[in-house]
Amino acid sequence: MENETSSQREKLSSRLGFILLSAGCAIGIGNVWKFPWLVGQYGGGAFVLIYLFFLFIMGVPVMTMEFAMGRAAQTSPIRMYQKLEPKGTFWHFHGVVSLVGNYCLMMFYTTVCGWMFQYFVRELCGGFAGMDADAVSGVFSDMLKSPALQVGFMTIVVVLGFFICGQGLQNGLERVTKVMMSVLLVIMVFLAIHSVLLPGGGEGLSFYLLPNLETVKKVGILDIITAAMTQAFFTLSIGIGAMAIFGSYIGRDRALNGEAVRVSLLDTFVAVMSGLIIFPACSAFGVQADSGPSLIFITLPNLFNHMAGGRLFGALFFVFMSFAAFSTVLAVFENIIAMERDLHGWSRKKACGICRIVMFLLSLPCALGFNVLSFVQPMGAGTTFLDLEDFVISNLLLPFGALLYVFFCTRKNGWGFTNFLAEANTGKGMKFPAAFRFYFTWILPVLILIVMILGLV
Repeated sequence: MENETSSQREKLSSRLGFILLSAGCAIGIGNVWKFPWLVGQYGGGAFVLIYLFFLFIMGVPVMTMEFAMGRAAQTSPIRMYQKLEPKGTFWHFHGVVSLVGNYCLMMFYTTVCGWMFQYFVRELCGGFAGMDADAVSGVFSDMLKSPALQVGFMTIVVVLGFFICGQGLQNGLERVTKVMMSVLLVIMVFLAIHSVLLPGGGEGLSFYLLPNLETVKKVGILDIITAAMTQAFFTLSIGIGAMAIFGSYIGRDRALNGEAVRVSLLDTFVAVMSGLIIFPACSAFGVQADSGPSLIFITLPNLFNHMAGGRLFGALFFVFMSFAAFSTVLAVFENIIAMERDLHGWSRKKACGICRIVMFLLSLPCALGFNVLSFVQPMGAGTTFLDLEDFVISNLLLPFGALLYVFFCTRKNGWGFTNFLAEANTGKGMKFPAAFRFYFTWILPVLILIVMILGLV
């Protein structure tokens, strides 16, 4: 298997593998870290409802387009456009941009995934025992200042990720992701039930699930819509071909809109359950739910430190966090490997070996950006390489790519709506009506442009 050439296309062994792999790519830090603190800052239940609305009117259609393009082309994004575009057009330049985008995403994601691994080890070993709030806060700061820790755990993520991908699509990536995602879901449900049943957790649950008009007035409905719209768009990892590759690995027995809905529902389930873990626990222990990005690395370890069985629950929580982050790493690594193989004709083993070295080198600036290279502040005082890389991928490459997918699937000088609809609706299951053409052609691009402009502003 590992010595096959790119001309011998691998396939996933099951539909479940496809859904879990796609969901694993979508489910990541944006769900379990960013979503809860955005809910905390933007008024609880009102934000959740608006987020869900935009997720399904924006995210699902673009994800379906990625799946459809990948399945129709039966190749990675680097060659996908060349198979589908009309002669004489230049859509294929986005294939190279997609490869750059996948590398760019992993340049900082490998380091952040390493943070999750570090916190799991620390919680498991009782590394927060006896610490007060200031000491817990200092742990995160000290971790960032240590080049050895940052580079060491980033290296573990890179080496382990490419080792798993190197075992083959079915024997490596699919098998490991199935186990990891199943364990993630079980741990998450267990932690959520425990958190909801905590004495005093009801207030946090109400804040999370019930819209509060007073909070909406205070924060401002426009700010809430903006935050919800942006988060709904970015949470699914659409725009750089990360979903298209899995479309190329599946058969034509299922219509793709239904598959996109299932992946989005699983992604949403994880995000919502993260809130069920965090907000009741925060109210039960008198912790501010709107403490922002520090919620995961400072607020929650402090909370676990003061609750009965906190060491166990803290370790389980960071296993959950680690699996969520690492599932995205594996999925994007697979996309990088597939594109490099299609570009150079390499075997899977050779691609994994070369990409492992390249990825390690590209990840070094982020890992060292908080310590050895902290004097480099690319976006102004106090910023790091992570800020720059996150801005490029989140605010430029993802929305730009999604906009291109929409244009390519709806314009006559691209693949065209008729071809897209035929591919998306092939097979059993939920299908798009032809009446959606106007929305896809004119309204959806405007919504994505708004996200792009908001991101830049």
